Amino acid sequence: MALRIDLVQIDGFFKGSDPPAPVQNNVWVIGDDAEVIVIDASHDAAPIIDAVAGRRVTRIQCSHGHFDHVNVARELQSAVDAPIALHAADRMLWDDAYPDVAPDLEVVAGDVLTIAGTDLKVMHTPGHTPGSVCLYDAGGHLFGGDTLFQGGPGATAFQYGDFEVIITSIREQLLVLPMQTHVYTGHG
Repeated sequence: MALRIDLVQIDGFFKGSDPPAPVQNNVWVIGDDAEVIVIDASHDAAPIIDAVAGRRVTRIQCSHGHFDHVNVARELQSAVDAPIALHAADRMLWDDAYPDVAPDLEVVAGDVLTIAGTDLKVMHTPGHTPGSVCLYDAGGHLFGGDTLFQGGPGATAFQYGDFEVIITSIREQLLVLPMQTHVYTGHG
């Protein structure tokens, strides 16, 4: 069975700017008719729950720790009873949103998440944040969070961002993927 990929676009605000800027986030619900992984729990849990449509959520994977990608992770977790996963290098960003509770799982480069018979490899792609990750499957899907967008890299002007590091992540890990790879971004 082919991997089912559902997009939920949710409007909200990015807390990292002053004043908070309006932003639309892409939440990816990937899996099959029985179980899914949710990538990034942004702004409003209700449309994410609607997209899950009663399927079992095996994990809520954070592509990185920016507020607009984790701000309803705990609310979604309460609704779907799934663990939340984050790379440890973004723990300080997580703690800004949830100072009293840790994520349930820590992901590292090379981890493999299996959903709907598809293996998704965790790629640590720092630069947008120190703990940014992408998920890639050999079928040509890259769930890139805010690492790569059409036309260039994710933003690095925020605290903890590093332009040289994100360019290295993209050059060494993403540009070496097959040309037919489809990138599913965190925005846009």
